[in-house]
Amino acid sequence: MNRKPLVLPATIGLLASVLAACGGSDSGGDSGDAIVVGTTDGFSVSKATPAPFDPAYAYDVGSWNVLRQTVQTLMAMPNGGGDPAPEAAEECGFTDSGNERYACKLRKDLKFSNGDPITAEDVKFSIERALRIKADTEVASLLSTVDAVETKGDREVIFHLNSADATFPFKLSTPVAGIVNPDDYAKNKLRNGSDVSSSGPYTLKAETKKDKIVKVVFTKNPNYQGISEVKNDKVELKSFDTPEAMGAALEKGDIDMMTRTMSPDQIKKLQNAKDSDIDVIEQPGLEIRYIGFDTDNPTLKDKAVRQAVAQIVNRSELTSKVYGSGADPLYSMVPATVTGHANSFFNEYGNPDVAKAKALLSAANVTTPVKFTMHYTTDHYGSATKTEFETLQKQLNDTGLFDVDTKGEIWDKYRPKQREGKFAVYGMGWFPDFPDAETFITPFLDKDNTIALPYANSRIRDDLIPESRREADRLTASKSMEEIQSIVAKDVPLLPLWQGKQYLAVRDDITGAEYAINSSATLQLWELGRGVGS
Repeated sequence: MNRKPLVLPATIGLLASVLAACGGSDSGGDSGDAIVVGTTDGFSVSKATPAPFDPAYAYDVGSWNVLRQTVQTLMAMPNGGGDPAPEAAEECGFTDSGNERYACKLRKDLKFSNGDPITAEDVKFSIERALRIKADTEVASLLSTVDAVETKGDREVIFHLNSADATFPFKLSTPVAGIVNPDDYAKNKLRNGSDVSSSGPYTLKAETKKDKIVKVVFTKNPNYQGISEVKNDKVELKSFDTPEAMGAALEKGDIDMMTRTMSPDQIKKLQNAKDSDIDVIEQPGLEIRYIGFDTDNPTLKDKAVRQAVAQIVNRSELTSKVYGSGADPLYSMVPATVTGHANSFFNEYGNPDVAKAKALLSAANVTTPVKFTMHYTTDHYGSATKTEFETLQKQLNDTGLFDVDTKGEIWDKYRPKQREGKFAVYGMGWFPDFPDAETFITPFLDKDNTIALPYANSRIRDDLIPESRREADRLTASKSMEEIQSIVAKDVPLLPLWQGKQYLAVRDDITGAEYAINSSATLQLWELGRGVGS
């Protein structure tokens, strides 16, 4: 069998059941008993990114997937989905009716991987450290509602929030809230290098060549206490430059599984292969891709220009041509499978229409063709990104209303330039911090947002985001989220493009691969085991 499409409901929940992994002694590749996983995520320890795995700095899906194996948080998302569950904590909950005071009690005898005891003061240190450092990745914005952290004894931590935040338990499940050992981390500066000191399922050792991390070895942490059952002793995560190189390693047997990002052609080939010992697993996902606009740029400042782009872009053509069945058109920053989603861009613009775009520009007295460059990263979201932006370029230029160039750069150069506002138009992807509509809204539209978007809407920031956070019932919060999406569709500071599916390819003697990644693209390497090939 060469394909395992999971029949799952299209919801934001994680996978509903747990696959029991069978133990075994077979080895994968040349790595002894380690299960070897390939990725095209790149990691570097350089002047630009001196602390890639510091929880106070890291804010991309690749580095978070490293941290989720090693850094323990008070709360975690359980395999069955739903609300966060206590992880390093024994219990947590709001202690007031206004969702402004949140208390946690640590597990008894909790220890760091080196055996040092974990106390409430260590939790306080870790949270305050992230807020104090306030890295330019803006990851600390996830903790922006924290006003003060109080401890009572060795095991009780109390978070006093500056405003109601019903999503705070979700935020405590993200790596920025990870508990780190104060002996190894300074309170006011990042920890350079690739070492991590915490209490998660694994310890970490990275192998670096010329500032590039080529392999991360995860070894089972004997002191781990939490909700995850670790079904292996060691996993190696190897970084590849291209999907093709990663695929060749899988076919050769040098790796046991490959994850993001596989190319569309690669997925199709593996799915159609007969009598293969490699299985392809397809799952729904919450990855989105979008375009960001510098709304202060003279060319893009008039929203009629951005609206005209929104009126022309043909998402159906884009997804079918570039990604096939691996992506679906998306008409909001909030994915279609998340509570609170609204088809705001389709409601506002309908189907692509050049005449309507021309009328928008004409009414605003905009001279055509409008010239700008669309920037994209060549190595962070997969090899199909170049084709994606060439397709968008052709859609816009074929109208005669635009004269668009495209330019690609590697992520290590691209991301700092994007944050510094050097791009008028740029392509980005997003994987959710946690499965809630807010994580597709606040990181882009609130103050100190993660992409340094200059667009500021007082109705969104002052009213709608706080209204949403007050609602413990996230279905009730949908009303605020839907109004935000409507405003975004009218002003177009961001243009959603598509929502993607997730794929893994795995040798058939590996068990648990169906549960090794959840809908939020979080790797759960502890689910992997070694069984008998079929």
